Amino acid sequence: MLSEKIIKNLEKIVGKPYISQKKEDLLCYSYDATQLMYLPEAVIFPNSAQKIAEILKLANQYRFPVVPRGAGSGMSGGAVPIRNGVVLAMNRLNRILEIDEKNMWVWVEPGVVTGDLQKTVAEKGLFYPPDPASLSFCTIGGNVAECAGGPRAVKYGVTKDYVLALEVVLPTGEIIHTGHKTIKGVTGYDLTSLFIGSEGTLGVFTKILLRLLPLPPTKATILLNLPRLNLLSSLLEQFLRLAERPAAMEFIDDLCRACIEHQIQFALPPGEGLLLLETDGSPEIVELMLEKITKIAKQTGAEVVTIERGEKADQLWEIRRSISPAVFQLGSEKSSHDIVVPCAQILPMIEKIKQIRNKWTLPVLCFGHIGDGNLHVNIMYNSGDISKAEAVTEEVIRETLALGGTITGEHGIGLTKARFLPWEIEPNTLKVMQKIKCTLDPNNILNSGKIFLEEKT
Repeated sequence: MLSEKIIKNLEKIVGKPYISQKKEDLLCYSYDATQLMYLPEAVIFPNSAQKIAEILKLANQYRFPVVPRGAGSGMSGGAVPIRNGVVLAMNRLNRILEIDEKNMWVWVEPGVVTGDLQKTVAEKGLFYPPDPASLSFCTIGGNVAECAGGPRAVKYGVTKDYVLALEVVLPTGEIIHTGHKTIKGVTGYDLTSLFIGSEGTLGVFTKILLRLLPLPPTKATILLNLPRLNLLSSLLEQFLRLAERPAAMEFIDDLCRACIEHQIQFALPPGEGLLLLETDGSPEIVELMLEKITKIAKQTGAEVVTIERGEKADQLWEIRRSISPAVFQLGSEKSSHDIVVPCAQILPMIEKIKQIRNKWTLPVLCFGHIGDGNLHVNIMYNSGDISKAEAVTEEVIRETLALGGTITGEHGIGLTKARFLPWEIEPNTLKVMQKIKCTLDPNNILNSGKIFLEEKT
């Protein structure tokens, strides 16, 4: 319990208007996209690294837990305050601090919305590629904490490929700076990489330096229909071997297709899946890529449904981003997983998912970023089928690992996958991870209970 004395001390740090114990605020900050819900005892809205440092020092003094939170868009329960305590809301740390056009980098605070950053730098002819489906409301701090990806990862990589430096408040309240403004830099240990993807367990980001690219002058989207699912392996191999890779390559299975088909403005031919691809670059490169993709598709047996640019292309990508909410047509509850397998194992994994679907008679569907082997597997069920859904989850995880894959590509471990971590990570490696956590957070203050089932502090 947070005593009155602790609350008074917190008020001194951030100011009374910036701490809340109102029930409506506690509810708003009690859950993320998983819908797991635990009420915090207070929500605090700091606006500087120094104030966060004071809060964490107080937390160590009185041993109350602190959970950093961006926009609450996470899919693994990472921002859920399972041990009550305090939610550290990063809403006020939302400034784009500096854009260096010559060096092509930008300093941001963690509460900057990803889509807003992309629009701001695009006005200067610059490009920040990572594009998670929630980019219109998720924040850079959360993206770094989870190492978010998105459709463009096949060509441009994920969040970790753009983070140059960090300002971090450690769980014990010290402020440190990692990384460099330069592309190269191997002075000392690579602490920046340690913090990226650490899910808010090792530190709180207060400033983030991101590298930028030149904005591609043009782009186009092509939608392919797969009359047969077994065409997928050949298509994927040929597309990945192109000298200029597609900027995005998304697979949509038969169940997902049925959920979104009514949103598409034209008739789709019969098929067992869809591929949505984007190509970008100079007008000449884009036209050449469209020709190559079309040729490969026709020779392999896939059908070109449409080629779109501008607003119509954007509409297709909005439909793709609508899949996650659209699948609730198939069940009132959802168990979501972001597995990754080697690209050559994509078709075997999709076939395994269909077999699991038939075995358990539950809607088990998949879609996602096949260009980097990342599939979003959604298990849809109703309240009476919880045990069935859990059994399906275990089968999906086992099949993923059997094919040489990993249990999460961009959503993180958080709460929802913590029990599966030992299935993938050997005991000695887990011990090293736990030692890092214990060293940086000896009192287990920061986002405790996440990633590891049992934290040895």
